[in-house]
This record gives sequence, structure tokens and C-alpha cells, in this order.
Amino acid sequence: MDGLLVEESRQESDTGDWLELIRELRQEVAELRGEVASLRRENLELRQQVGYWKGMHARAIERVAVLEQENEQLRGENRRLQQQLFGQKSEKQSSKDRSNHLDGLDDEDPAGTQGGPKKKQKGPKRRNFKHLLAKEEVIELPKDERICPGCGCPLAEMTATEDSEQIEIDVKAHRRVIRRRRYRKTCTCAGCQTIAAPAPAKLIPKSLLGTSVWVEILLAKYFNHQPTERLLAAWKLLGLDLAASTVNAGLERLQPLFLPIYQAVQERNRLSAYQQADETRWLVFVEKDGKQGHRWWLWVFNGDDTVVYVLDPCRSHDVPEGHFTAGISVVLMVDRLASYKAMAPVKAGLIVLAFCWAHVRRDYITVAKSFPELKPWALAWLKQIRQAYRYNRERVLQWSTPAFAVPDAQLREVMDQMKATAATELADPQLRQPCRKVLVSLQEHWTGLTRFVDDPRIPMDNNASERSLRGPALGRKNYYGSGAEWSGTLAMTLFSVFATLQKWNVNTRTWLRWFLDACAKTGGGVPSDIQPFLPWNLSETQRQTMAQPIPMTLLIDAPDGS
Repeated sequence: MDGLLVEESRQESDTGDWLELIRELRQEVAELRGEVASLRRENLELRQQVGYWKGMHARAIERVAVLEQENEQLRGENRRLQQQLFGQKSEKQSSKDRSNHLDGLDDEDPAGTQGGPKKKQKGPKRRNFKHLLAKEEVIELPKDERICPGCGCPLAEMTATEDSEQIEIDVKAHRRVIRRRRYRKTCTCAGCQTIAAPAPAKLIPKSLLGTSVWVEILLAKYFNHQPTERLLAAWKLLGLDLAASTVNAGLERLQPLFLPIYQAVQERNRLSAYQQADETRWLVFVEKDGKQGHRWWLWVFNGDDTVVYVLDPCRSHDVPEGHFTAGISVVLMVDRLASYKAMAPVKAGLIVLAFCWAHVRRDYITVAKSFPELKPWALAWLKQIRQAYRYNRERVLQWSTPAFAVPDAQLREVMDQMKATAATELADPQLRQPCRKVLVSLQEHWTGLTRFVDDPRIPMDNNASERSLRGPALGRKNYYGSGAEWSGTLAMTLFSVFATLQKWNVNTRTWLRWFLDACAKTGGGVPSDIQPFLPWNLSETQRQTMAQPIPMTLLIDAPDGS
């Protein structure tokens, strides 16, 4: 019995131990489960953080790549701006200008001599000055030197001479003293008892300055683009001391005289079927309602035989749109300024835009200079553009001849090749952004860039317009524009008249003296009929005479050339 009790007691004790062990195990399992759950949460958080940081790392890599590209783009932009700020301007281009040159282009023979050496160009011929007045000067040996240095015998004078020539300029200011003869009556008729010879014509009544002085002032400022102060300083060295206020007042009086000539030039210019246009800044120091600052714009329109400048406060499409006559079809060579594309006649199809290849060429040069690693890409394109220029030049020379077909076919092949190359390169996703920007612009303007292919009368560029703006750009640098609106009007007027006279090979000084003398004969006003003074109305004899720097007294008395 006791053994049974002991056994039961032992079993109860074992059961208690087991229960305690189970409780401990359950507690340990619960703790382990909690720890596992905590670890799982931590693991999940870590996994989430890993994904987050991986995403952040990827974004950082992308951002670094974008920043590197932007940095590279800014470096290129900085090089471009440095070149734009300190390099040569196209308006002031000279033979030594390297702004549109790229090393490596000279590797290919530009003359097309099939790889041979460049042809040596002949130097310019010596100019003939036989038309100048000759003043003979005889130089003799001093009397004490007219002996033989050996024996002392006298030298005999020969009829032959050692002749040479020198060009000299003698500029003198002088006073024109006018003495009008007076005559008295010898009869007993009523009325004035004395009669005087008529007074000479004056360009500006009561002014002391004669017509020749105003001719020199107008030519110096608006033909040679020289500041008035510099001209007056030079004259002061010759003994002529003029006040700047006197000159400015006189210029304001002369400004209306040229307006009819300008309007006639403008009307003829509008009839040109092929024109070029460009614009540059011009300062006018006046306050104008709705206009901030003093920057105006000087536009130029090059026609077949006329040049017109238009000065306007704005650079909008209203200026070129207002220049052309409504309803007349024109092919207009321009750069890629948005103002030309926004013109209503362009949208209506009356004005057809042809774009300039010189500006496209500058795009590639800018890329090469801004991003040196892209220079080989730019050189490849520049050589194709050079070929297009060469073939077009050859076909224009052969126009209306059977030989025209060969360079014409070569030109079309080069243009097709450029179009295909641009499409292929743009399809490449690895194409650099500077290259892509240039090619996108090329494609957008391709129709206007290739108009010259089907019409050889259209030039490939508007360099003629840029050359027309070089003189005014020089004047803008020398005398900073215009101090009044009338002064700006006079500048655009004379720029137009002088440039048109040059197109007709008319000596500007001769024409100006002729016209101002005619104005003086009317008492300082515009002649009643300006048609004889327009260069396209001159006879061939008149034109040949007007090309010479001689006084036009005959033409003043007989404008018809008789």
C-alpha cells in the first residue's frame, strides 16, 4: 500500500515536472515566435530599405549622368559665348577673320584640283591713275654739283629725264568770296536806280557753309561711317573750326531733301522678285511711348538693283511684312529668325522663304568649337556643305549651257546624301544632344534650304545682306547710333541711297554734289522732278560720266544728258 502511494506520489511529481517543462517550453516557443516575428519584420524593413536605397542609387546615377551632360552642355555654351563675345562678328568680317574657319577643312582641296596642290593665285594688277590731274615737278642738280667728280669739268644738260610718279593729296579749306557786281541806270526811267548780279544758290539759306562742305559731312558719316566729331577735329587741323551744333542743325535741315529719293528707291525695291533681308541693332537715344530702352533695329532689304534700310523700334514680323507690297510674290532669302516665318504673306504663300546655308555652316562650326570631341562629326558635314557650294558655283557659271547638267546632277546627289545622313543620325539614340539640335533644325528648314536647287537664281546664303550691314555696324560702333529720331531717319535714308548708287556703279560724291546743287537752285528745297536723279533713269552716257569723280556742271544744267 505504501509502495503504491509512493508510486503515485512519484508519478504526480513527474507529471508536475513535465507540466512545468511544457510551460517553460511553451514560453520559450512563444518568445522564439515573437523573436522570429520581430526578425521577420526587421527583415522586411531591411528589404524595403534595400529596395529604397537601390532605387535612390539608380536615381543618383541617372542624376549624375544628367548633371554630367548638363555640365558638358554648359561648357560648350560657355565656349560658344566666349567666341560670340570676343570673336569676330559676321557684320565686321575681314580677310583675317577666323570665326567661320575650322582647322581640318583645308585638308581637302577647295579648288577641286583632284587632290593636287593649291593653285597659286596671281597678285592684283597695279592700278592705273592716269585719270588724275598731273602736276609736273622738275628737280635739278645744284649748280655746284653739276661737275665731274673726277676732273671737275662741267656737266651738260640732257633733254632726256628720269621720270617717276607719286600720288599726293592736297586738302584745303577756303573762303569763297562772292562779289556781286552792281549796275546803275543811265536813263531817267522810274524804279530802282541800281541793279546787282544775282546771288549764288545756297543749299541752306543764310548758312555760311557751302554745298561742298555738306557733301563731305554726309559722305564722312553715312558713307565712311565716321563720327562727326572726328571729322571736325581733322578739319580743325586744316584751319577750319566748325561747331558741332552748327553741323547738327544743318543735318536736320537736309534730312527732308532725301525722303523723295528714298521713297522712290523703296518702291522699286518692292518690285524685285528675289530679295535678301537681314537686321542688326541700332541705338536711338529718344524716349518713345511703349518702348523700353534705346535699342532699335535696322533692317536691310537687298533687291535686284536697289538696297533699302528700314529703322524701327521693334524686331517683329510687322517690319518686313510692312515693307513688301501686298499681293506681289517674292522669294526672300533670310536667316532663321522667327519674325520672317510669322509674316502673313509667308503663311499665305505669297512670300516664299529661302534659308541661308552660311548660318547652317556656322552651326556645325559652333558645335566643333564648343565640343572639341565632336569636331570629326562637324568636319564631315562641313565638307559636304563645301561640296554643295562648289557644285552650285560651277552650275551657275554654266547656266543656260549644255555643261550645266553635270554640276547640277552632282549638286543634287550631295543634297540627297546630306538628307539621308541626317535621317540616319537622328535615328541613333546615342547621338549627342548638340548634334541632334543642329540636325533637327536642318530638317525643319530643309525645304527652304533647298529652294536654290531648282532655281539657280536663288543664292545659297544671304551674305550679301550681311555685307550691307557691315558699314552701319561700323558706324554704330563709332558714333553709337542716333541721338534723335530725325537723325535715325536720315541715317536709314542715306544708307539706302548710297548703297543703291553703288549697285549702279555711280560715284556717290559726284551724285551727291549734283543732287545738292539742284536742291540749292530751288532755294534749299527738293527739285520739282526727282526722276532724273534716280540711277535707273540715267542714260548710258550719264552713267559713264557719273561714275567719274568730276564736277557734274553739264548734268546740272541739262539733266537729260544733252
